Amino acid sequence: MVRKTPAPPWFGEERRARTLKLLQEKGRVEVLDLARMMGVSEHTIRRDLLDLQAQGALHKTHGGAVSLDTARLDFAGRADVMADAKQAIGRAGAALIEAGQTVIIDAGSTSLSLARALAVRPVTVITNSLDVAALFDRDPGVQLVLTGGTWHTQARALWGPAARAMLRQCRADWAVPGACSVDLRMGITVTDEADAATKRAMIGAAARTMVLADHSKQNNVSPFAVGQWSEVHTLVSDRAWPEVQALGVEVVVTPR
Repeated sequence: MVRKTPAPPWFGEERRARTLKLLQEKGRVEVLDLARMMGVSEHTIRRDLLDLQAQGALHKTHGGAVSLDTARLDFAGRADVMADAKQAIGRAGAALIEAGQTVIIDAGSTSLSLARALAVRPVTVITNSLDVAALFDRDPGVQLVLTGGTWHTQARALWGPAARAMLRQCRADWAVPGACSVDLRMGITVTDEADAATKRAMIGAAARTMVLADHSKQNNVSPFAVGQWSEVHTLVSDRAWPEVQALGVEVVVTPR
């Protein structure tokens, strides 16, 4: 009987390089999978992930890590990144909405945080997110309007011609479109053309636009344009951005 000699454990630099390569390809990694692949303990992998997080190369989560390039992640992956910052941003954004107003809330992890924090009543919520809608479906103080459209599983959003047609009939005080990336020169951008078109319809239906974006999205550009800063009234973030404020945008910075 021939016994297979186990492969030697990987060296630290090899492990970390491979981890980053997998993150680039898949957007997320699991501690258990990495430990088995590299022939080391889960504790060693967790230490690697902490080191890489300290270098600003990834975001560690319970049981693994996700890429900082959040535009590549599915909804669950995006929700794991900067979770505390997103909750604070959501609370700050919700505080700007007044009783009696109408707000268009986009699908997305930060937008969902705003919806959870939205305490004023009465309020009208227009949304393309079933997750947002589920928060208010039994709330007598909320008039809930769903856009309709085609369901996109990865984004957990309703997009497409039907969603845009519905939004064109709406008039709102606030639009809260999501953003994959925000850049001083290129404005607000996302990774999907249908998503961008739906967000543009949201902006067109509202008197004011509020963008919620943690600092990991700043100074990044995705392929499809949503809007320029001239169309944005308020940016809520966890980091100041004086250059955007100089363009006339109200910048609300959450406490750390």
